Amino acid sequence: QVQLVESGGGLVQAGGSLRLSCAASGRTFSSYSMGWFRQAPGKEREFVAAISKSDGNTYYSDSAKGRFTISRDTAKNTVYLQMNDLKPEDTAVYYCASTYAGRSLSSQGNYGYWGQGTQVTVSS
Repeated sequence: QVQLVESGGGLVQAGGSLRLSCAASGRTFSSYSMGWFRQAPGKEREFVAAISKSDGNTYYSDSAKGRFTISRDTAKNTVYLQMNDLKPEDTAVYYCASTYAGRSLSSQGNYGYWGQGTQVTVSS
């Protein structure tokens, strides 16, 4: 079992920045690709960003591209999501997830382990 714990959420004004962290334990961190998803009340959970275990390539949703950056620190077993130029529509609960897969990382069905989520609220 892989345990994931998110942190770093909070309240920020539009145009501001926030960095989310996801600490992993239970298995070798480098064996998994990591992803970030988000879900607003009444909406489906959607893909935000992912980083591949195979080559470190990163992937982003159209809304995240150019504003968000996903990275990982293997020594700390931690994945990060740096969010810049935040907008009110970014408001959601953000979830960290892990998968043994190295492809199709935007598909939430490929992820077997999920964190509890951290709330991000962007005021206008």
